[in-house]
Amino acid sequence: MTEQLKDILVRGTAWGGKIRVFATRTTNIVEELRRRHDSFPTATAALGRTLSVGAMMGAMLKGKERLTIQVKGDGPIGQVVVDANADGEIRGYVDHPQAHHNSNERGKLDVAGAVGTSGYIHVTKDLGLKEPYRGSVPLISGELAEDFTYYFAVSEQTPSAVGVGVLVENDNSVLQAGGYIVQLMPGLSDAEITRLEEAVAKMPPVTTLLAQGQTPEDLLKWLVGEEDLIIHDTMPLMFKCQCSEERVEQTLISLGESELRMIIEDDAKAEVVCHFCNEKYSFGKERLEQLLAQAKPKPVQ
Repeated sequence: MTEQLKDILVRGTAWGGKIRVFATRTTNIVEELRRRHDSFPTATAALGRTLSVGAMMGAMLKGKERLTIQVKGDGPIGQVVVDANADGEIRGYVDHPQAHHNSNERGKLDVAGAVGTSGYIHVTKDLGLKEPYRGSVPLISGELAEDFTYYFAVSEQTPSAVGVGVLVENDNSVLQAGGYIVQLMPGLSDAEITRLEEAVAKMPPVTTLLAQGQTPEDLLKWLVGEEDLIIHDTMPLMFKCQCSEERVEQTLISLGESELRMIIEDDAKAEVVCHFCNEKYSFGKERLEQLLAQAKPKPVQ
């Protein structure tokens, strides 16, 4: 894989620090998840759009902070879930990756039809405090870019422009995925706001620009102008799941003695599948009996 095609995120500022900007290419991560879950195009697009936003929101965090996005609409794909952290590690899934949805009247993937137009976006941020931050807004379109624009305005009181896109090949593979977030800081004049709105309106689709070989930095130049853009850093993005055999074992132990005993008596085996990466963990009767021994209450000394 050539350097320029790796998944990356760039962040910076523009217009004298009055705008904060993020842009990303997430093509490889979205394709990895598409392959792991064997998802159909519209589900892939919904997950990819949410994942691109999640990657950029993760870049707004610090240190060991992390966040989870849940898009809960009334469409056939069910819930979309994305986890991201400040280190560019990201994962995600949809409840029903193979739910089929026809294209819309413009011949485009009908993400709103797949996600639904009634429901909520929930964002939970683990900031290392006693209680996590939670923000929720209702879905307003189901296309997701508009919904996250609304989320930033209402839940985080930060006026923002959000653009995301996923381009899927005829064989269901992901050709391009990525997006941008432009956030308005205090001090922006009405003329500058109008200038930004006009740039957003005139900008070609994100996937069109990426397919032409343009970079995430180029996306930002489209929006704020090359001379006014300061890139602060570029960060690699990667798919990374938190699951492991040890974690699954602890989950089985936490079921308790009676539940584990029932699994052993009924099936003599167990298979656990991770929602996020679709990895399968299998346990035979002997290993389950070892876990059962650990699940038994310890005698009081």
